[in-house]
Amino acid sequence: MWLLHSLLWNNIKPVFIDIEPEFCNLDPEKIEDAITSETTAILPVHVYGNPCNVKRIDEIAKKHGLKVIYDAAHAFGVNYNGQSICNYGDISILSFHATKVFNTMQGGAIICHDANTKKQIDFLKNFGFAGETTIMACGINSKMNEMQAALGLLQLKKYNENNEKRKVTDRFYRENLKEIKGISFLAEPENTESNYAYFPIFIDEKQYGLSRDMLYDKLKENNIFGRRYFYPLISEFPMYEVYESADSAKLQKAGEVSKRVICLPIYP
Repeated sequence: MWLLHSLLWNNIKPVFIDIEPEFCNLDPEKIEDAITSETTAILPVHVYGNPCNVKRIDEIAKKHGLKVIYDAAHAFGVNYNGQSICNYGDISILSFHATKVFNTMQGGAIICHDANTKKQIDFLKNFGFAGETTIMACGINSKMNEMQAALGLLQLKKYNENNEKRKVTDRFYRENLKEIKGISFLAEPENTESNYAYFPIFIDEKQYGLSRDMLYDKLKENNIFGRRYFYPLISEFPMYEVYESADSAKLQKAGEVSKRVICLPIYP
């Protein structure tokens, strides 16, 4: 959501594309149809920490001369094909919000791969300062403070241990839900070391006997607090529904998933 908001702040028009249902990520086969002469970048999300089809997205970006900026808010610690998922694309953006597997209470990080981009980011996050009396850009104050940094360093000490605990919960859910009609969950992506950040389930009302929202309310009655994540779709927000690409008919798979999903509690 925050990534899209940043586009509007900069008078950039977002274009929405439907998902592939296997992992709820951007469908790379729909990207090229959405590219125009005004397109400058592709902004995929590693949804629930599951890697996008980074190879296909990279091919499309190079073919059309586009940048790739990954929303990796869910993907701290995720490795794909033996390397960090943040090694893919031109930029990856991490969230360190308190709900994430690694957090500094608030804030995040931008991962880039060249010194010039890093320099520009440094200007933008620190009022544009290049020295005590030299201002190089119209920057803002986006620095991490010392308390957040200290919290993050402490979190890192427990990250691997906590990851193993979340993995146990993931396995528990998979084993105990696999035979229940009307409940499905995502497969585990190949060649991926997961961070087990989320465990989304998807409700088929006809088979299960309750709607997603009925189950969501029933869980709350029993002090089990899931989250309908993502619901509603960002494209349904008032500031975005005015765009042609936000038409629900063009986002059918995403719309269907948003009405069926509950992320179950998973924490160490």
